[in-house]
Amino acid sequence: MSAPAAQAPALAKEIALLAVLATLWGASYTFIKIGVETIPPITFIAARTLIAGGLLLAIIKMRGLSLPSDPAIWKRFLIQAGINSVIPFTLIAWAELTVDAGLATILNSTTPIFTFLLTVLITRHEAVTTRKLFGVVAGVIGISLIIGLEAFNGLGKGLVSQLAIVVATISYACAAIFGRGFKGLDPMMPAAGSLICGAVLLIPVSLVVDQPWTIAPSAYSILALLGLSIFSTAIAFVIYFRLIHTLGSVSTTSQAYLRVPIGVGIGVVFLGESLTSTAWLGLLCVIAGVAAMTFPSRRKLAVTA
Repeated sequence: MSAPAAQAPALAKEIALLAVLATLWGASYTFIKIGVETIPPITFIAARTLIAGGLLLAIIKMRGLSLPSDPAIWKRFLIQAGINSVIPFTLIAWAELTVDAGLATILNSTTPIFTFLLTVLITRHEAVTTRKLFGVVAGVIGISLIIGLEAFNGLGKGLVSQLAIVVATISYACAAIFGRGFKGLDPMMPAAGSLICGAVLLIPVSLVVDQPWTIAPSAYSILALLGLSIFSTAIAFVIYFRLIHTLGSVSTTSQAYLRVPIGVGIGVVFLGESLTSTAWLGLLCVIAGVAAMTFPSRRKLAVTA
C-alpha cells in the first residue's frame, strides 16, 4: 500500500473529529443562551472552566498521568487560558444576554478568517495557498446562504454586544496559533491546564462581582452548564488540541463553518425543519470551503510518501 493510501484512514479520522468538534461547539451557543438566563455570565463561565478542568484532571489521574510541573509550561497554560477561555467565553456569554444564539454563531464563524489573516501577516507558520484563501471565501458565502442574508438585519442592534463577539473571535484565532506551542504534550494536558488556569482567574472575579451564593439558577440553566462544561468544553478541548497539531491551526478553525450546517442538519432530522434551495447551495459551499482548508495538497502527500 502506498503512503498516500495509508494516510487516507488517518486523515478520515481527523476529519471526523473535526465534525465532532464543530457539533460540540455548535451546541455551545444554545447552552450559553439557556444558562445565562438565570446565571450571571462571569459565574457561568467560571463554573464552566472549573467543572471542565476538574473533569479532565480526574481523567488524567485515572490514566496514571500527571500535569507538567515546569513553570514555563504553566505560564503558557495561563496565556492560553486567557485567549482561549477567559476572554472569549466571558465575552460571548455576556453578549448572548442580548444577542441571539444564531447571530452569535454567525459572527463567531469568522474565526478561520482571522486565523488566516494572522498567519499571513504575522506568524507565517503555515503555507498560505490559493486553496486556503478559496476556503475562507467559500465558507463565508456558504454561511450567508444557509442562514439567509436577512439574518444579518440584526447587525447594528446591540452593536457593543456584537463587537464583543468579534473580539472573542479574534481571541480564538490567536489561541489556535498559540496552541501549536504545546506540540509534544498529550492533548489532554493543555486542555486541562488552561481550563484550570481559567477557573483560577475567573472564580475570584465571580465572587466579587456576582456573589454567586445569592443566585437561584433554574434547573434548565444548571443542565445547560453541565452540558456546556462536559461536552462543549472538556471533550471539545481535548479534540481541539489534537487537531491543532494534526491538521494545523487554520484547518482546525475551519470547523467554525461546519457548526451551522450541522445545526441545520439536526433540525431537518429531528425537528422536521426544511431547507430552501439556497440553503442547500450554501451547504455545498461550506463543505467545499472546509475541504479546501483541510485536505493536504498532492505535493504534501508526495513529500510525505
